[in-house]
Amino acid sequence: MLASKPLLEVNGVSASWGRREVVRSVSFGVAPGETLTLLGPNGSGKTTLLRVIAGFERPTAGSVRLDGQDLAGVPPHRRSIGLLFQEPALFPHRSVLENIAYAPLLQRRSPAEIRSLVRELSSLLSLDRLLDRSPERLSGGEQQRVALARTLAARPKLVLLDEPFASVDVQVRAGLHAEFRTALRQFGTAAIHVTHDREEGLFLGDRLALIFEGELDTVGPPAEVFAHPSSPRTARFLGYNVLAGPDGPVAVLPEDLAARTPSGTDRAYTVKASGPVGRRFLSILEGVDGDRVELRSDARLSVGSAVALSWVREVPLRE
Repeated sequence: MLASKPLLEVNGVSASWGRREVVRSVSFGVAPGETLTLLGPNGSGKTTLLRVIAGFERPTAGSVRLDGQDLAGVPPHRRSIGLLFQEPALFPHRSVLENIAYAPLLQRRSPAEIRSLVRELSSLLSLDRLLDRSPERLSGGEQQRVALARTLAARPKLVLLDEPFASVDVQVRAGLHAEFRTALRQFGTAAIHVTHDREEGLFLGDRLALIFEGELDTVGPPAEVFAHPSSPRTARFLGYNVLAGPDGPVAVLPEDLAARTPSGTDRAYTVKASGPVGRRFLSILEGVDGDRVELRSDARLSVGSAVALSWVREVPLRE
């Protein structure tokens, strides 16, 4: 995706909370129109990195450049960066239309341009019938769509999305994923989307960047990052089991495992729990060393029984 010159360049950025370094020597770029998903567990430094890019935190090392400009010393409101967080933070006493039109009005755009922009965004995000409503009359998903429309209406060069679906009901989250992805691409706006949700991260980004304990682990197309975990830590976070192979540790997906009766030389696992998850059964196994394994199969395993494992696919891992 970075065949062209990056719009955003993050070079060797480090940041600290007090004496604790929470981001260490992070470097990456974001191309014009690209969505980069920053995926990692809670406490991995994702939000701190966004705050550095937005200008709310100063890096202790490194630089951030946007469209060729070094942002050192540039205040947040001068960076042409839009922000969208877990809570929509809409203006409560303004209608949906007024929320969307707020930034273009401040930018002194013409009435015709503002009307066109509101019309385009409201159509793109299915807000046409909600324009006269106040935020308090909207669902959580509708509020987030309005928040994205308001953010895009300012025509920022880059949008930062910090866990925007975390407080949205699960049943509407998938629809929001699709709408946000479509809106960002159609508007051609570059974005960094932060999440700790694995499926969300794999679905939304043109590229995926994994971050652990403040350090960038892997960056690449989501399908490639998922198919080739670089380490046991990365594999576990992506939903793999880490098992002992003949030549070292291997990553195996729960659906690629099969249970059988152990023989004398097999490594045995005890079934700790087993129950339905949709049309299949999820079983939690425990090894003699306390290591946990997840297995998805067509049959429920008997809790307390001993099983051995075999698998059809594996990914070799570095120690």
